[in-house]
Amino acid sequence: MQYTVFGAGAIGGTVGAHMVRGSESVLFVDRDDDHVRAMQQHGLTIKGFAETFTVPVEAITPDALPDRLQTVLLATKAPATQAAVEFFADRLAPDGCIVSLQNGLNELTIARLVGEQRTIGAFVNFSADYLEPGLIHFGGPGAFYIGELDGTVTPRLLDLRQALAHWGDVQVTDNIWGFLWGKQAYGAMLFATALTNDSMADAIDQHRQVMVDLAREVLQVAAALNLRPLGFDGFEPDAVGSSDSAVVNASLERLIAVRQADQKTHSGVWRDLAVRKRRTEVDAHFGPIVEDAHRLGVAVPLLERMVAMIHEIEDGRRSLDRVNLEELAAARSPEGERAGHGVT
Repeated sequence: MQYTVFGAGAIGGTVGAHMVRGSESVLFVDRDDDHVRAMQQHGLTIKGFAETFTVPVEAITPDALPDRLQTVLLATKAPATQAAVEFFADRLAPDGCIVSLQNGLNELTIARLVGEQRTIGAFVNFSADYLEPGLIHFGGPGAFYIGELDGTVTPRLLDLRQALAHWGDVQVTDNIWGFLWGKQAYGAMLFATALTNDSMADAIDQHRQVMVDLAREVLQVAAALNLRPLGFDGFEPDAVGSSDSAVVNASLERLIAVRQADQKTHSGVWRDLAVRKRRTEVDAHFGPIVEDAHRLGVAVPLLERMVAMIHEIEDGRRSLDRVNLEELAAARSPEGERAGHGVT
């Protein structure tokens, strides 16, 4: 198989199914026996916002992994990154590579394990949810960028883009880190929406100041690292960081409109907490950012409190409720209060 989707859930399954429909050679690998069995027996069904289709696929559990892998599309949850890569690293061809179709900064972990030359970054922001074995909901379109970690545009990157393009509009970028850090700032907002049962759009709309302040904390860490996060799908880092409240509010209106138009009303984090009753990716996503913040002397009180509140929900010590966002807002630093004046 030329492409191996390792983690055939929401993102990996959606991308891989479109690739199979486009006649690409794809092997699906997942540790969920029921999901693998359903794919083997009935194919993989994508229930999409624009269409629903089923494709026959080759699916296996990790224990049946072949000896040689060429291009691995890694789509596991972020906390599973290191264990997954260590499991198959010795099977990766010398000229093979791993593409991180994940949330977070997992490219750092992958590159540490197999080298930067065998790591390709990806920024994925479309909406999808795993519904049941063999069935994935593709809830709405979104940005999809791929890029080499050093910013070069290579032949393998262009070949990969052509294969992924069966999914839709996949773009090549020379600044994949800008997109990944932009998504981390936006992701802080989405994690905060999961503290409630409200939709993402409603939670952002009704608690604008704390959402903006959370994103700004991540943006401040990025700035301290001399990185410039990039915008996408209604999220505009430069506008969110503006001292002009009119600019910030206008940007939020655009972001809320994007969220309202999506069939996916709640984040995957909320599904982890409220539906699947499992731990989230919060530590994998924001642990490295908090560590960088401490090392660089950047205050991130909201981010730290949000992480703690997510853990309290995971441990059954806190309920999902909009009052959580009011409590989170109280963790703002005096500097954040002054900087955020006027956002409504």
